[in-house]
Amino acid sequence: MSRVFTPVLAANGGGAIVNIASSASWFVFPGNGAYGVSKSALWSMGNALRQELAGQGTRVTSVHLGAADTDMMKGYDVPKMDPADVARITLDGVESDAFEVVVDEFTAMVKASLAEDPREFDKRFQRFLNA
Repeated sequence: MSRVFTPVLAANGGGAIVNIASSASWFVFPGNGAYGVSKSALWSMGNALRQELAGQGTRVTSVHLGAADTDMMKGYDVPKMDPADVARITLDGVESDAFEVVVDEFTAMVKASLAEDPREFDKRFQRFLNA
């Protein structure tokens, strides 16, 4: 998609690309390994695109969240955000020129854990699952 649209954005003086990533960009749990790998790759691609497209005036924002109340999450008994809130928070981030938008508290905790020993996150995550 980016290859198709970035020349159009450049011809119009720049613009914005928003990648909807996930808290799974930064962690995985049993059963979501492939999903997490794809979201990690999306996060990395967003970082690369942001640097590559800055010269043409195109901003790239990666959005990270846990769960939104969408068809994809139907059947999962986890806290879910209203998609309208996700959209509002995302657009606020784009407007403020944020490189990353961390939508919810859970995802903020996941991102903050990257600087820690992974075992500490694993303990917190297990407590979250058992709550």
